[in-house]
Amino acid sequence: MPATPTGSTVPRRQLGRHLRRLRTDARMTVIGAAKALEWSETKVWRIETGQTSLRSHDVELMCHVYGAPRDLKVALMGLAKETKQKGWWHAYGDVIPDTFDLFIGLEEAAETLEEYSPELVPGLLQTPDYYRALLDRNRPGLQDEEVELKAQLRVKRQILITRTVAPPTLRAVLNEAVVRRVVGGAEVMVPQLHRLAELNELPHVALRVLPFSAGAHQGFDTGPFILMRFLTTGDGRGHEPPTVYVQGFTGALYLDKANEIDRYADAFAAVWDDALPEDESSSLFRRAAREMDGR
Repeated sequence: MPATPTGSTVPRRQLGRHLRRLRTDARMTVIGAAKALEWSETKVWRIETGQTSLRSHDVELMCHVYGAPRDLKVALMGLAKETKQKGWWHAYGDVIPDTFDLFIGLEEAAETLEEYSPELVPGLLQTPDYYRALLDRNRPGLQDEEVELKAQLRVKRQILITRTVAPPTLRAVLNEAVVRRVVGGAEVMVPQLHRLAELNELPHVALRVLPFSAGAHQGFDTGPFILMRFLTTGDGRGHEPPTVYVQGFTGALYLDKANEIDRYADAFAAVWDDALPEDESSSLFRRAAREMDGR
């Protein structure tokens, strides 16, 4: 029996997901892939379900068989190296390119998303102008066409919460500072705040504001984070274990150990209870918009 891999399962799951997508895009069955690779069907299945670590050489071979583009092959080979690590820090711009956003794969597969955001409007809720204003302030060296491409990708990503078929449940707590901080001027913030109020009316979206009056709260300790949970099987077990995503300045941390999930789940429950209910939060969004608009 093969040894059970130690540490985070996130890189294995992500690698398996991308390799499965490459295989299906190449119109190959598991049987056909196994034959082309001269492997057993069980091995291909275990790779695609994230149950085993991989060597870069194996990934290179699979990418060759599936006809993957070179940049994706390089990214997946870099990810393969992470499947053997006991813990996983992904440093952007290092082995894995900026354009290969591993978080998006998890986000797309999630059934529920619980997010605490103390500083900025969460990515799934940002208007294009708000995102452009952030890029203009924090990454002023970007060319205009690159800014537009990033903005278009952000909008495409947001289809996740507005799609009509099986959208994920999103619960988010925004610190009041997010509402009061003017990003890009009133002409950007007013539509952004109205957008938050509109999204809060969707049945699968619940947004709450953690007011300054709440005083000290659990979010001081956690900082921003997203807790993702995935579809469950008939016996109540998840297809994938829950994962916490914590974005840092130079990289991102993915956590999926049971004790880590429990602590972040408790923290989210605490800030959720301290926050204003959804209707009061939407009223605050609209009131802040009127104040910024001078009305």
